Amino acid sequence: MYIQRQLEPIVKKSLFKGKIIIVYGARQVGKTTLVRKIAEDFGKSFGYLNCDEIDVLSQFQKANNSLALRQMMGANKLVIIDEAQRIRNIGLKLKLLFDNYPEIQLLVTGSSSLDLSNEVSEPLTGRCDEYWLFPLSVKELWKKSDNISRDRDLEKWLIYGSYPGVWNLKSNEEKSIKIKQLTSSYLYKDILKFNEIKNSEIILKLLQALALQIGSEVSFNELARTIGVSKQTIASYVDLLTKVFVVFSLRPYSGNLRQALNKKRKIYFLDVGIRNAIINNQNSLAIRDDAGKLWENFIIAEKYKTQLGLGYKTNLYFWRTYEGQEVDLVEDKGGELIGWEIKLKRKGRKQPKDWGLYKNSSWKEVDRENYWEFI
Repeated sequence: MYIQRQLEPIVKKSLFKGKIIIVYGARQVGKTTLVRKIAEDFGKSFGYLNCDEIDVLSQFQKANNSLALRQMMGANKLVIIDEAQRIRNIGLKLKLLFDNYPEIQLLVTGSSSLDLSNEVSEPLTGRCDEYWLFPLSVKELWKKSDNISRDRDLEKWLIYGSYPGVWNLKSNEEKSIKIKQLTSSYLYKDILKFNEIKNSEIILKLLQALALQIGSEVSFNELARTIGVSKQTIASYVDLLTKVFVVFSLRPYSGNLRQALNKKRKIYFLDVGIRNAIINNQNSLAIRDDAGKLWENFIIAEKYKTQLGLGYKTNLYFWRTYEGQEVDLVEDKGGELIGWEIKLKRKGRKQPKDWGLYKNSSWKEVDRENYWEFI
């Protein structure tokens, strides 16, 4: 079952506009399905080169000039290069194709922005448009099916996440097995291949610690002491987990308010199903002691996926003062501030007193009764 992604029409509009198109995203979020659908809708034959295949990768490694690269493209006007981060010197090879054969539209995917973006940033400056694809958003699922229930399906999203391969399964048992397999194969195998990972035990301990701290402010110093490594190692590994689309961070908003915190950050998981699999907790919401934090992660991740995935010009933060006043999520829309109180059940809290000191600020609540409007 194909689920139309919000990114699809955006990428389609970018075709044949004189730029290489690069789509980043974790494994199994649907990059290949997306770019093949876009290519099929193009209406003409297209080339597909899967760099997970040894012979394709070998051809790329041996192609050291523009003519050899051109021969790999065949007679196609549109060519998909899938999992391009595997190709050594991919940035220079794409530049050769772009400069010598501008009539070919290259549609490139990469499972790690760490490898691919580092390779293409300098050679492809001004030559590419970059996009990010994430696990399915609730909006995408809702548009696909009239059978989506805002309440019935909510618990499934919160427990098993929204990777396409997980969501398409019918039973909770199947979903549980699939998300655990995905976590094991992606996190515990693919990520550990990176050269930056010197000790697999450390990254696993860090993932578990971050999974237990969602919604709380994170101190790299405290994590370093708990795990027994340096602060620099923690910072490096968190950066890696961000670049391979496992986690993302919110920094504190301070503006000109002295009493607002401005140092610690909060770290959330892009998919709560991955988070739950890491700590081996797929219990129902009714018996969880982390339901509120799980809800906060889910809601903020939905907003983050929409903002970054669709390129909205909005910055996301959290806010807390030294006196303990706090706002779970802050949207900065070019000077207009929206503060969000995120609770699974409505508490009827009043706006924090000092939040009103910011100009052009507002404050709203989002809970399971009105979250559809938020996302």
